[in-house]
Amino acid sequence: MMAAWLHPALLLGLGALPLAVLQGRARQVWQLALPALVLLSVIGIESGTRVSLEMAGLELVPLRADGLSLVFAYIFALVLFIGNIFALKVDDGAQHVAAALYAAAALGAVFAGDLVTLYIFWEIMVVASVWLIWRRQNRTAYEAGFRYLIVHALGGMLLFAGVIAYYLTTGSLAFEPLQDGGMAFYLILIAFLINAAAPPLHAWLPDAYPEATVTGTVFLSAFTTKTAVYVLARGFPGTELLVWLGVGMTLYGVTYAFLVNDIRRLLAYHIISQVGYMVAGVGIGTQLAISGTAAHAFTHILYKALLLMGAGAVLQMTGRSKLTELGGLYRTMPVTFLLYMVGGLSISAFPLFSGFVSKTIIVEAAAVDGRGIIFLLMMLAGVGTFLSTTLKLPYFTFLGPDSGLRPPEAPLNMRVAMGIAALLCFAIGIMPGLLYAILPYAIDYNAYTASHLLKEMQLLLFTGLAFFLLVRFLGGKDKLSLDFDWFYRVAGKRLMLAVRDMISEANQDIRREFMRAFGRLEKAACELRLSGWPVRSWAIGSMALWTAVVLAILLVFGLGG
Repeated sequence: MMAAWLHPALLLGLGALPLAVLQGRARQVWQLALPALVLLSVIGIESGTRVSLEMAGLELVPLRADGLSLVFAYIFALVLFIGNIFALKVDDGAQHVAAALYAAAALGAVFAGDLVTLYIFWEIMVVASVWLIWRRQNRTAYEAGFRYLIVHALGGMLLFAGVIAYYLTTGSLAFEPLQDGGMAFYLILIAFLINAAAPPLHAWLPDAYPEATVTGTVFLSAFTTKTAVYVLARGFPGTELLVWLGVGMTLYGVTYAFLVNDIRRLLAYHIISQVGYMVAGVGIGTQLAISGTAAHAFTHILYKALLLMGAGAVLQMTGRSKLTELGGLYRTMPVTFLLYMVGGLSISAFPLFSGFVSKTIIVEAAAVDGRGIIFLLMMLAGVGTFLSTTLKLPYFTFLGPDSGLRPPEAPLNMRVAMGIAALLCFAIGIMPGLLYAILPYAIDYNAYTASHLLKEMQLLLFTGLAFFLLVRFLGGKDKLSLDFDWFYRVAGKRLMLAVRDMISEANQDIRREFMRAFGRLEKAACELRLSGWPVRSWAIGSMALWTAVVLAILLVFGLGG
């Protein structure tokens, strides 16, 4: 079997290198062939496959395949193929290499059977993904990318410390459910929650994703948060904290999504909301809930990619992404509009579309587990999703007041990518058994019962009626809605400037006293007819001061050694 000797992540990582040098048609052919090979490689891996190796006295497991890891690997490989079709005409080798390495690291993480391997791929994900933001090549993207990098560097340090603490406590590096509850447990949990964009550690996502390249955002939406969902499901099933945190995410995300004006930022907040359902499912921890989490991650990656491809196509063809600057685009972009609506109906759990057959599993798991409040709050979050993503965004972008923009339809490759994703969203919605067959646990669940249909349709139709009655009050507002990122975009910046000023002032005071001391020495030297003492300039005096400080430190450590 190919998987036994060639890890899909290794295949993808090595295969990414030619993308840096290939040009034109050759690059496009390889850009499609490589994800296809990776998809075939993943499909060829059998549940129960395990590859281990000994290194520095530690047993590492770079490949551990079971029902949970495979369902995530399938969708990662599939969205990589779709995303590359969408990005086929992008002439930027660095961006293609970054996307491939990012996907390779995500695959490596879901197949990792030990914490060391997981940590290595975790860090590769960060380094590769930030380039999809920076390749936008404007100041806003550079700043957002650096903030993204800092937050994820913090998460990486917490994970590293947690892995060490876990090994010292248990003597094991196996990546299995962590039940200890000590320091290692919480360090690793916080690191995972940072990547899951759980409030208040979430602001990196709506800050950075809308600033990424048009195609880069599609890949970003698929891998980081869903890898986090996987590792939470692997390491922390049944953790009660995650139930309430997840439900909080569902409501928090939809609330902010309704407030923002940028279409890609709106969709970024809905990533937080939808991931909240998955985090809550992990917290519930039953087999039905874990399978529902895996199913919803699968469908979410598809419909969120479709939504962001639609928004990206609008940005590509108009150069605009604010609701207040758009409107009437259905006249010249009807295909993009219709395909976007498939994604909108899917994320809203509309019957016959993919979200309906996955999200309802998690909601049902809450009901079966006797969690009535959780059940009701999840239903409430669904109202917000339908209101903002499926009604507000497409209405003010494609319908609504005419902006006068008449852009051409999205390029053929973009429409093909959106068409494939839309077809899969619809196919899963009408044939959910195809998805249920690959879930980690067998489930006896039927989404299309009369109660499910009645409940969802009542909720969605009344929400739609309310929207169209109040539509004139619900348009975008051209203003910035700051989130927790205020603490590092405003308060953090002020703190850094204050610290800088304090250090500068202290430095000047020390240098001033140091110069006075040297002045006295110079005066004494002059009295001894030793003129020309080389400390007259401020710069030389400052250099002398800090040279003396460094030499003193080295002397102390040298004597200490």
